[in-house]
Amino acid sequence: MGEGLPLCFFSRFFIYISRKILGMTCIFLLASAGRELEADGRMNDGRAVKEHVVANELLRTPLYEAHQRDGGKIVDFAGWEMPIEYTGIKSEHLAVRSEVGIFDLTHMGEFEITGPDASEFIDGLITNDIHRMVEGQCMYTCMCRENGMIIDDLLVYRFPDTAEGIPYYWLVVNAANCAKDYEWIKAHLKGNVQLKNISMETALIAIQGPEAQTILQPFTSTDLEPLAYYHLTRGDFQGQEVVISRTGYTGEDGFEIYVPWNEAPKIWEALRKEGCLPIGLGARDTLRLEAGYSLYGHEINENTTPINTSLGWVVRFTNCDFIGKDVLKAQKEQGAETAIIGLVMRGRAIPRQGHIVEDEQGQEVGVVTSGTFSPSLGRGICLALVKSAYKKEGGELNIRVRPNRHEPALVQRPPFVRGSVRR
Repeated sequence: MGEGLPLCFFSRFFIYISRKILGMTCIFLLASAGRELEADGRMNDGRAVKEHVVANELLRTPLYEAHQRDGGKIVDFAGWEMPIEYTGIKSEHLAVRSEVGIFDLTHMGEFEITGPDASEFIDGLITNDIHRMVEGQCMYTCMCRENGMIIDDLLVYRFPDTAEGIPYYWLVVNAANCAKDYEWIKAHLKGNVQLKNISMETALIAIQGPEAQTILQPFTSTDLEPLAYYHLTRGDFQGQEVVISRTGYTGEDGFEIYVPWNEAPKIWEALRKEGCLPIGLGARDTLRLEAGYSLYGHEINENTTPINTSLGWVVRFTNCDFIGKDVLKAQKEQGAETAIIGLVMRGRAIPRQGHIVEDEQGQEVGVVTSGTFSPSLGRGICLALVKSAYKKEGGELNIRVRPNRHEPALVQRPPFVRGSVRR
């Protein structure tokens, strides 16, 4: 009779398999999400942007060559050729949690909205209350259809008024929804408002991690210490005019830097020389999941409403009659039927999007919307859309990871990992 393999072998084998599954799952999910962009998403105000289009019709950011030099694994994401990883999702993830990393987010969309009636116009588009914003503030919100379903989740940037006293805003939207969002906003234009799609003029570099301010400060004359969470300023990067906001989607402190398209490579290389590790979309996804942030196409989509996906906090009924207000108000009064919850696996199983969530009696109560192996915790975590009765923290549910395999998980209110993000 042969002897069994030592326990350490199985532990190492499990870690190896977990890393491989983590990488392949992120590649599959993010690449699949990228294919959602419609063909007209590759246009800027109806004009073909030929200088950014390659032979297979995918877009490239101004940092594409830098990603290739750094060994980035390139995938199709929302019609863009984007890096999913460089050295590996786990190492990149842990670098951001412990020190700092930089991200190319140029694929995101940016719309400029200005004019005497800009504030009232935007207030009628979004669920949050724009009148609660002060100059230099950013705000997270949703934009909904008449039936309350979410077109997109986005950020509103309120800049100081122009010299003539005219309100000036940016809307920052998801890459896969850029064309759809622009057409929706354009179709609802009213009043004295000017709308411009500046997505193909604007590059976006994020620097995230507990050391982000220490690394970024020497490059700018702008004092970063007073810049509060979800606030912005016009500043500079080695003399180049940029917009800097204390925002991000990792759960760590950090900044997002909006720069002119052609200036992005110089800024990227300067940060790389300071030792900033480039981070791909794979680690960005695991970081946001550990932070408990919803992602369009997973937790929210055009079949969900903010009320029924635990985003009721971005719906303010005190503002004007925004699109979808009546439906959402009725849902609020009746009580949300479903909620997004966090689940931590008790064992070694890794939950995946689409896995069924069951109660202890085996009754289906929801579905996993995002799931992964947490590099920080060393176990499986997920967000799930479940019936509201099952959202109580500390409760136990089962996840059907195979047709005949059910694994226990504990309900935990996100975030799963508390980072250095300022509040």
